[in-house]
Amino acid sequence: MARKLFGEISPLTFAIAVQRQIVLRKLANFRHRAALARTREQADLPVNVYSHNSLIRRKLGTVDLALQENKAISLGLAAPHIDGILIRPGETFSFWTLVGRCSAKKGYRTGLTISHNGPAEGIGGGLCQFTNLLHWMVLHSPLEIVEHHHHGEIDLFPDFNRQIPFGTGTSIVYNYLDYRVRNATQNTFQFRVTVTDDYLRGELRAQEPLDVKYHIKERDSYFQQVGPDVYRRNSVYRSVGDKRTGNELANELVVQNNARVLYDRTLIKAPIRADSFA
Repeated sequence: MARKLFGEISPLTFAIAVQRQIVLRKLANFRHRAALARTREQADLPVNVYSHNSLIRRKLGTVDLALQENKAISLGLAAPHIDGILIRPGETFSFWTLVGRCSAKKGYRTGLTISHNGPAEGIGGGLCQFTNLLHWMVLHSPLEIVEHHHHGEIDLFPDFNRQIPFGTGTSIVYNYLDYRVRNATQNTFQFRVTVTDDYLRGELRAQEPLDVKYHIKERDSYFQQVGPDVYRRNSVYRSVGDKRTGNELANELVVQNNARVLYDRTLIKAPIRADSFA
């Protein structure tokens, strides 16, 4: 039997391990404080690089719908901390640096989280939808992703009105699992984010137009039986094209997913390939 990590011994050691990670990240933030994006501009930058609307309430298997309502409230509380933020040349955007710690005292509600590769509940749960939106917009820009976490090893819920490829989401935990992007260009970028009754709406804007256009494509998407389990596999690529000539300048692998399906396989609306030992 593998030896347990300190944080796996008991709830107390887990809490100690988490607090240690939080303190270490705060120290790292302090050392690099000048490089983090903190300036906000309420006027739109002139160029709309990419925009996306993310449906707030989704059917997630048998998850209590009250958690979806709570998520809507938490998203509304977090949005003003991100809306209007500028990412100037050389700066790094940090989600948790701007949003801060979520607490019931601040009005955040209990929402869906992921713990030990399964669904759980926690204050501020569901805010990963926020960084999912930001990440999808960033993939359509030259911003450099410097910190990104996601649960690529599990597929928790069946698809419900999916608009973006599986596996392009994010996982965040205050504050040591962050979502961060760096602006290594000479252009200035801006996030605009609002919450309506039904959608989390986002825009990535810029001071100057881009010379290139980005396209995200999913390839080799399928489900496969492996022993008693079913796995969801796909690859996601990003194509970069020259706006003037239309020529493709680059085609890069963004992520390759091999996720074990945790829900009832009868809910899979696609053929399942035969067992394989590959």
